[in-house]
Amino acid sequence: MNSDDDGALPVSADRPAGVCYLIGRLHHALGRRMRDALAPLGLSVAQYTVLSFLEGQVQISNAQLAERALVSPQSANEMVKTMEARGWVSRQPDPGHGRVVRLGLTAAGRAQLAEAHVRISRLEAHMLGRLSETQRGALPKTLREVLHALSAMIIDPVLAAEVSGDEPFSGRKKTGKSARKV
Repeated sequence: MNSDDDGALPVSADRPAGVCYLIGRLHHALGRRMRDALAPLGLSVAQYTVLSFLEGQVQISNAQLAERALVSPQSANEMVKTMEARGWVSRQPDPGHGRVVRLGLTAAGRAQLAEAHVRISRLEAHMLGRLSETQRGALPKTLREVLHALSAMIIDPVLAAEVSGDEPFSGRKKTGKSARKV
């Protein structure tokens, strides 16, 4: 195993040590370990995320699922088709809206997700094993606060521009040239 893959690189002059860099490394390493943990179950990380969302919902539409899973509606639809073919997800017409299809977990989907949760819980326990109980307790709240701050930038383009030092996005592409007349 390469230490570059698990985030264990020492900090040096040619490697930034900023929080953004470390979070990026964490994201990369965690994604890889989650893929490794879920692969024997035939699950991708995205599918695990979708099943986890469905677990907490009575039923949800494909559009809602795509929004929450941070994927395009087309990607969500393809994932759902695959999981439906495997018997993990069911689709039912929404009684209140003819074009909306509601998604739910099947018994097989719940069983698959339960095994995935066991594997991811083991990974999480290992990942957090070096932290004190106080650090482990504070981490979820801290991460939620960081996520909230970044989410605010998505909602508020003025804030995003202020943070990045750019002008707020007006919806028009800046080219630096006058529009050509045809």
